[in-house]
Amino acid sequence: MAVQTGLGEPRGPWFVSPEFDPYGRDGAGQAAGTRDGAAWGWRRRLMAGLAVLALSTGSGAVAGGWVASRGLPEPAAASAAPVPAELVTAAEKTVPGVVSVLVGGATGSGFAVDSEQHIITNDHILAKGRSGPVTVELPDGRRFGAEVVGREPGSDLAVLKVPASAGLASLPLAKPGSTRVGEPVLAVGSPLGLSGTVTAGIVSALDRQVRLGDNRHRAVQTDASINPGNSGGPLVNARGEVVGVNTAIATIDGNGSIGIGFAIPIEQVQQTADTIIGKGG
Repeated sequence: MAVQTGLGEPRGPWFVSPEFDPYGRDGAGQAAGTRDGAAWGWRRRLMAGLAVLALSTGSGAVAGGWVASRGLPEPAAASAAPVPAELVTAAEKTVPGVVSVLVGGATGSGFAVDSEQHIITNDHILAKGRSGPVTVELPDGRRFGAEVVGREPGSDLAVLKVPASAGLASLPLAKPGSTRVGEPVLAVGSPLGLSGTVTAGIVSALDRQVRLGDNRHRAVQTDASINPGNSGGPLVNARGEVVGVNTAIATIDGNGSIGIGFAIPIEQVQQTADTIIGKGG
């Protein structure tokens, strides 16, 4: 089994499914395959997919030339599937409340949760930045020094605060227990430093047990693309409500998103944030 990582060292907290140990054995001790074998199998499937794509593209060009030579009209290109209007609206509501978080050489995302300009983000961003000064960059490009209100490494959450002059729009939180498998969601943040990036997917699973660092969590699994820099950003539903905080991805051979991402569920986020804000003001 290939080693899977999240968004920390080098892409975040290490992620290892609890069903397998670090050597790729399941709970019954059955080998899940070697790293080299898994990597080769993945590459072989990828090359096969690329080969099919190249073949399809080439045959399409040949067919198009044949049709043109016969003087026949070419078939109309298939139109792209329309984007659901509710997701467009959700993105418009969410982006103004999402920020980039800069700590030393570490970067991530965060989002405002109240009118007092408290911002929720991942603790591992602060840890990777060696707890240095925190800067928050707003969607309009303005930057503010941020106060660290409190940190909770066990849940990988932290709360920051910026001056009232930032004027961030707070994001609504989903009701506890309202998230459903299969519902559409958006991951919003600053992957690879690209602020205001929105990716779409669905909720793939709930209560997925993952191990991040030294702690186990029950996470929301999604296939919305999550990459380095998305950590701390919101996962929102079609109503624009935050259902989780993006915190990790599974990868193969340390590469980018493969469509398996994890978010801290909103129930834990709200409880932890309320505790931190209550203690820190």
